[in-house]
Amino acid sequence: NAASAPHRGHYHRAAIKGVARVGSRIINSEAMDWQPGRASMVDEVARVLRQRIFSGIYPPGELLRQVQLSADLKVSRTPLREALRMLQSEGLVEAEGARGVSVARADRGRLLNAYALREMLDGLAARQAAERGAHRAHALLDPIIERQLGTLEPWSPPDYTRFNVEFHIAIMELADNEFLNAQLAVVRLTSTVFAPAVLICKDRARPAVAEHASVVA
Repeated sequence: NAASAPHRGHYHRAAIKGVARVGSRIINSEAMDWQPGRASMVDEVARVLRQRIFSGIYPPGELLRQVQLSADLKVSRTPLREALRMLQSEGLVEAEGARGVSVARADRGRLLNAYALREMLDGLAARQAAERGAHRAHALLDPIIERQLGTLEPWSPPDYTRFNVEFHIAIMELADNEFLNAQLAVVRLTSTVFAPAVLICKDRARPAVAEHASVVA
């Protein structure tokens, strides 16, 4: 829903916990926490870049230069290129010809198309979660709703958005549909990358949390 989208301002960067400054840019230290044992180098590079995009470190439209990224991540250009191709296939980055790639932008047409797909995904996920995961719903969803309620007083838009994403991902987990799970990038894309194009306020967030609670009731 529209309440999942934060304001266009820079509060979402300032509120991110565990940050480090690299040059003039603030980088989320958690996003730089390499875990080489769990995945291939390509997957790991894609994971770090994906987290930086989702957290707003790389905002929509920002050019991702391979030379700079290679030095920053301390990896060679080959796995970096493959990781960027993965992100391009997920719709997170766009080709810019000889300039390389940039983080996906949210123009009006693309925003409307993305949210139309999101509406279909959320509906299917909710229906299948009720059919397949009702016995686990309270244990999985109640703590997320409590955390989301906690973001209303004092009002914390970045934390609200983070728990909103967690809630919808949990619904997809309860749906137990691998094809839905393959669309998780759309959930994050619409709620974090495209979200700054839509104004959020506490007055819209509060009924959204109540709606989440009614889903579990």
